Amino acid sequence: MADTSSRMLRLLSLLQNCRDWSGRTLAERLDVSPRTLRRDIDRLRELGYPVRAISGVRGGYRLEAGAALPPLCSTTRKRSR
Repeated sequence: MADTSSRMLRLLSLLQNCRDWSGRTLAERLDVSPRTLRRDIDRLRELGYPVRAISGVRGGYRLEAGAALPPLCSTTRKRSR
């Protein structure tokens, strides 16, 4: 499950950073099969992210406008006593 979660976050990051992606390029970037990529895209849609699929020779995937994510960062805080 952790692999799936981290892959989904990476997929969201890729979709947010570039307007259009071909399915082949995304699958290669994530090191998954095209079928796994399609399932991940379906999961994002189920979570409410508007991912658009464009068919045809120049087709691919696009995160629709208004679907920006907050910056993801991890910080460690010192506990005060």
